[in-house]
Amino acid sequence: QVQLVESGGGLVQAGGSLRVSCLASGSTFDSYAMGWFRQAPGKEREFVATISWSGDRTDYADSVKGRFTISRDNAKNTVYLQMNSLKPEDTAVYYCAARRSDSRYSLYTGRSWYAYWGQGTQVTVSS
Repeated sequence: QVQLVESGGGLVQAGGSLRVSCLASGSTFDSYAMGWFRQAPGKEREFVATISWSGDRTDYADSVKGRFTISRDNAKNTVYLQMNSLKPEDTAVYYCAARRSDSRYSLYTGRSWYAYWGQGTQVTVSS
C-alpha cells in the first residue's frame, strides 16, 4: 500500500508556471506507475499525465502536451508535474495517483487503473 501527498499548488497568472509534487510513502515507490489527474468544479476528473515506474516513458493529455512535463525521482519517492504556459482552463484540483506495475514501460491513462490517490492540491490560474 502507498500513501500520496500532493503539494505545490497555488495561484498563478495566465502564462505563468507552477510545479506540483507528490510524495509517496509506505511501499516501494519504484514499482509504481504514477499519474496526474485534475478535476475542475462541475466536471469529471480527467487524465493529465502518466509516467512509467522507470521514468522511461510518459504520456500526456492533448490539452497539456507541450506545456506540462511529468517526471519522477525514485530516490526521493516523488513525482512532479511542471506546468508552463498556464491557462485559466487549467484551473482545477490536481491529484496524483499510483498503480503497481510489473513492467518498467507500462503507462496508464484511465482513472480506473489507479488504486491509490492523494488528497489533491488546488491550482488556480487567473486571466
